[in-house]
Amino acid sequence: MLRARLVSGLLALALATTSSLYAVPAFAASAAEIDKNASAVMGKLYEKHPEAKKLTAKAKAILIFPSVYKAGFMFGAQYGEGVLRRGNKSVGYYSTVAASYGLQAGAQAFGYALFFMNDAALSYLDKSGGFEVGVGPSIVVLDEGAAKSTTSSTLTQDIYALIFDQKGLMGGLGLQGSKISKIDKK
Repeated sequence: MLRARLVSGLLALALATTSSLYAVPAFAASAAEIDKNASAVMGKLYEKHPEAKKLTAKAKAILIFPSVYKAGFMFGAQYGEGVLRRGNKSVGYYSTVAASYGLQAGAQAFGYALFFMNDAALSYLDKSGGFEVGVGPSIVVLDEGAAKSTTSSTLTQDIYALIFDQKGLMGGLGLQGSKISKIDKK
């Protein structure tokens, strides 16, 4: 119970601290808003990272988180909402939540896209009831800026992650577990 309150408090701190970093609200109001934001960031991503278009052409699906907010001081939390697309069609909505502990301080906002390259990785997302980074299919991170330290264990190149639009400053070392779960959006 104490841990749940602590994570909730840290998430509130993260959202309050980073709210001025993006014009996009931390919690998308609707599926339409998530779709609009995802389309906008993917357009920018294709301009800045030509490899994203190559990945898109080969991917079975792409899970796009336009804005993820992270903050912490010793304890940290992050949250964002995104959309899973197959081709140009939105087929589901997801949240990403993480908590961390360690030598860390700061606040930042960023976005990321996960490119699912095979049916097995995509099936794992659908069947797992909550995809945990570091468990299950392998992820290769294509980085921008300080995000190059993002890694996952037990990887076999099933998924490529591209991190983009970093704003703010978050520094330090820590252990982090990130969970991606399906959410209902109207």
